[in-house]
Amino acid sequence: MRVPCFQFFDFYSGSIILSPGSIMDHSSDEDTDISESEISDYEDKSYEKLKNGSHCVKTSDETFTCPYCPTKRKRDYMYKELLQHASGVGQSSSQKRRAIDKANHLALVKYLEKDLMKVDVPSKPEEEESDTSVNPNEQFVWPWIGIVVNIPTRRAGDGRCVGESGSKLRDEYRRRGFNPFRVSPLWNFRGHTGTALVEFNKNWPGFHNALAFEKAYVSDHHGKKDWFAPGEKSGLYAWVSRADDYKMNNIIGENLRKMGDVKTVSELQEEEDRKQHKLVSNLHNIIQAKNQHLKEIEVRCNETTLKMDVAMGEKDKLIHAYNEEIKKIQSSARDHFQKIFNDHGRLKMQLETQKNDLELRKIELEKREAHNESERKKLSEEIEENAVKNSSLQMASMEQQKADENILKLAEDQKRQKEELHAKILRLEKDLDMKQKLELEIEQLQGKLNVLKHMKDDDEDAEVLNKVDSLLKELREKEEEFQDLDEMNNALIAKQRKSNDELQEARNELLNFIKEMPSGGIIGVKRMGELDTRPFLEAMKKKYNEEEAEDRASELCSLWEEYLKDPDWHPFKVIMVEGKETEIIRDDDEKLNGLRSEISEGAYNAVVTALKEINEYNPSGRYISSQVWNYGQGRVATLQEGVQVLLKQWKTYKRKRGMM
Repeated sequence: MRVPCFQFFDFYSGSIILSPGSIMDHSSDEDTDISESEISDYEDKSYEKLKNGSHCVKTSDETFTCPYCPTKRKRDYMYKELLQHASGVGQSSSQKRRAIDKANHLALVKYLEKDLMKVDVPSKPEEEESDTSVNPNEQFVWPWIGIVVNIPTRRAGDGRCVGESGSKLRDEYRRRGFNPFRVSPLWNFRGHTGTALVEFNKNWPGFHNALAFEKAYVSDHHGKKDWFAPGEKSGLYAWVSRADDYKMNNIIGENLRKMGDVKTVSELQEEEDRKQHKLVSNLHNIIQAKNQHLKEIEVRCNETTLKMDVAMGEKDKLIHAYNEEIKKIQSSARDHFQKIFNDHGRLKMQLETQKNDLELRKIELEKREAHNESERKKLSEEIEENAVKNSSLQMASMEQQKADENILKLAEDQKRQKEELHAKILRLEKDLDMKQKLELEIEQLQGKLNVLKHMKDDDEDAEVLNKVDSLLKELREKEEEFQDLDEMNNALIAKQRKSNDELQEARNELLNFIKEMPSGGIIGVKRMGELDTRPFLEAMKKKYNEEEAEDRASELCSLWEEYLKDPDWHPFKVIMVEGKETEIIRDDDEKLNGLRSEISEGAYNAVVTALKEINEYNPSGRYISSQVWNYGQGRVATLQEGVQVLLKQWKTYKRKRGMM
C-alpha cells in the first residue's frame, strides 16, 4: 500500500521538510511475511529501492528518518542513532519481529554505511575555516553557488544543443551528500552551453557543502585550476564561484551577477552578528514591554480581587439581611394568621351561644303565649258572669227600691266590683300590649337570628364588620409590606446576577491564564467529561500485544466518546436523598453493564466518571467543558485559589527576571 506524502524544501535552511505522512512505500509484501531463508533476497530488493530514492531517509542536513517505522513516536534521528536503530531491529532475535522488518532494516544499515555519510554541521564559522582552510577575506559569490563545466551535450534535430537536466545532477549531488537545492543549466541561443550553476543554502551548512563539493572535484583533479590548465579535458569540472568568476564577461558571469553578490566570509559573519545584535535588542525591548504589561495585569488583578472581595462581602450581607427579613415576615404572617384563626373560633363560639339563648327564649315566649291565652279565656268568662250579675242586681234594685241601705250597699259593692273589674280590664289590656311587644321582639330576634345565621356571607354584625375591616386594613398593609419586600428582593437578585456575571468573567480570564501555565501544579485546568483512556489500554494489554492493544483501546475510546455525546442515552435515575431529588447511575443499563463485564471495572468507572461530570457541568450540550480544578482536593477550585496561583506565578517570574 503506497501512502501519499509531500515534501517541502526550505530554501533558507536547506532542509527537506516532510509532511506528517512522509513517503512510505509499503508494498503488498508487508501484508504477508517472508521466511528466514528469503531475508537476504528481500534485503537486496529493499536496498535497491533505497538507492533509487523510493524512500526518504535524509530529512535535513542533520536529521534522518526510518521509512519502515511510520508509527513510531520518534521520527527524527541523528546518523548514529538511525544506524543503531536499524542494526538493532535487523539483528533482533525476538520472535515478535517479522522477517520482512528485519530485511528492511538490514537494507537500511547497508544503505547508510555505503551510500550516505554522516553530516556534522559546524556551530561556528571558525570551524568551517579551520576545516577547509578558507581565507576570511577571500571573496565568494553569495548565496553560495558552484560552477559545473564540460557537461556532455549533443546536437538535436533542430540544430540546438541539449544536455543533461539539472534535476538529475541535483539528485546525484544529493546522494553524494552535497545537498544543493537547485542545479540550473545555462542556455543561450545555441542551446545547452555545457555549464550549470549549483545553488546551495545561504547558511553556514550550505557553505560547508559548497566547499565539500569543490574539494571533491579538486581531489579528483577536476577543479578550477585543472580546467584552466592546458591539455585535454574529460569529465565534469567544478568549483565554488568567487570574485573572478563573478566578474567574467561570459554567460557564467552574467548569471552570477543576476543571482547574487560578492562578499567575504568575515563580512557575512559581521552581517550575521549585526542581525543577531538587532534581534537581541528587539527581544530586550519586547521583554521590557511584556514586563510593563505584566505590571498592568497585576494592578488590574489586584483591583479585580479587591472588587470581588467587596462584592462578596456585600452579597453576603444582603443575603443575610434578606434571610432575616424573610424569617421576620414569615413569623409575623404566621402569628397574624393564627390570631385570625383564633378570633374566628371565638366568634363562632359566641354565635353558637347566642343561638342557643335565642332558642331557649323562643321556647319561653311560646309558653308565655299559651298561658296568656288561658288567662284571656278566664277573663272573658268572668265578664260574662259579671254581666249576668249586673242584670240580676238591676232587677233586685227595681224589686227592692225601698230598702235604701241594702241598695246603697249593693251599689257601693257594685261600684267597687266595677272598679276592680275595670282595673282588671286595664291589666288585661296591658298584658295584651306586652304580649304584642313580646311578639315583635320575638320577630326582631328571629330576624337577627336569621341575620346571624347568614353572618358568614353578610359579614355578621357591626362588631364583626369592624373587626373584618380592621383585618382587611391590616392585610392591605401587609400586602404593601410584601410588595416592598418583593421589590427589594428583585433588586437584590439583579445585583446578585450582576455580581455573578462579573465573577464568571473573572473565572473565564483565570481559566485562560491557567491554560497557558505549565501543568503539574495542584491548581490546573480539567476537561470535565473527558474520557480516561488508561483503563481501556490496560484492559486491552491483557488480551493483545502492545501495538494491537493501542489500536483496540483507541477504537473503544472513540466508540464510548460517541456514546457520551449522544443526548438520547441518559442512564440516570432519580432518587430522594434527605428530601432532595438526586440523579444516580442506573444499575440495569445494558451498555454500562456490558462494558463492565466485557472490558473491565476500571473502564466502567472511567465512563461513569465522565458521565457524571457531563451531567453536572454540561447536561444540555453533552460536550466537554473546562473548569479550574483543585487536584489536591478533587473539586472545582475557588476563584481565590486561582488568584493565589496567578500571584505565585507572577512572583516566580519576577524572581527569575531579577536573577537574570
